[in-house]
Amino acid sequence: MENQTLTAIDGIRVGHAHNLDGPTGSTVVICPPGTIGGVDQRGGAPGTRETDLLRPMHLVQQVNAILLSGGSAYGLAAADGVMRYLEEHNIGYKVGERGVVPIVPAAIIFDLDIGEHKIRPDAAMGYFACENASSDVVQQGSVGAGAGARCGMVMGPPLGVKSGIGSAAIELGDGVIVAALMVVNALGDVVNEHGEIIAGVRNPEGKGFLGAMNIFTQLATQSITEDVTPSNTVIGIVATNARLTKEEANKVAQMGQDGVAQAVRPAHTMFDGDTIFALATGSAGRGNVNVIGAFGAEVVAQAMRNAVLNATSLAGMVSAADL
Repeated sequence: MENQTLTAIDGIRVGHAHNLDGPTGSTVVICPPGTIGGVDQRGGAPGTRETDLLRPMHLVQQVNAILLSGGSAYGLAAADGVMRYLEEHNIGYKVGERGVVPIVPAAIIFDLDIGEHKIRPDAAMGYFACENASSDVVQQGSVGAGAGARCGMVMGPPLGVKSGIGSAAIELGDGVIVAALMVVNALGDVVNEHGEIIAGVRNPEGKGFLGAMNIFTQLATQSITEDVTPSNTVIGIVATNARLTKEEANKVAQMGQDGVAQAVRPAHTMFDGDTIFALATGSAGRGNVNVIGAFGAEVVAQAMRNAVLNATSLAGMVSAADL
């Protein structure tokens, strides 16, 4: 499979927009017609929009786009631009003579403590990301919603590492594809498949990493206080071209969170707002939710590793590649 990113799934388009003076940005995923959506949110500091409607027992089954954005809660405004773009193209939930209401769930990362905090994604940036959306191989690294992303933030920005957005895809039997797109803004370290840290809390006295879990051993009795900013989140999408029900899409999103736990240590803390959306386009026929979910976790983990491996140094923060 030549394209090993989210756009390997036929019909999905991805667009980035960013302001590197922030640095911050937005990434939009525009879905083909009939795409079923789900969501799983973990961690204690989420920033989301339109996630309740993705859960079982709610009317709406299909989604039109997913927005991933920087800017903390301010960045949710970028979804307004995505909605405007989709409305102009008559894409959305049909409401009779009144046209359409685009279904655009969204999640954000906190990146206000890097660069210029007054620069935030807005509706114009969301619209521009839609204009940039294509089925080309997804650009990875410190772009789009990953422009202001960091990891290894246990000791704060001075010892953190620049991160970004990453993607991965795998083709299973009968043409079924499972893919992921992840923004890594983690409190903890990112590790490879062998558990070795590839990006995390830097050692101030030399090369290498301190290990977030090592630092945690010193914090066992420390209370969560108001002067500690909940500034970390992993957000992203796991998608397949198999056909799933809404309940199954939610299960795939849940299983996709296992990929976060594979790649980040620690994961799902009170200072993370980890949120994963699931998309099922259905073009490859009926899918097995157990298989899709299992490989969903695998591509989520790989996408997260790709996010830090493709990141570039920015706004005074060094990337793993430049260490």
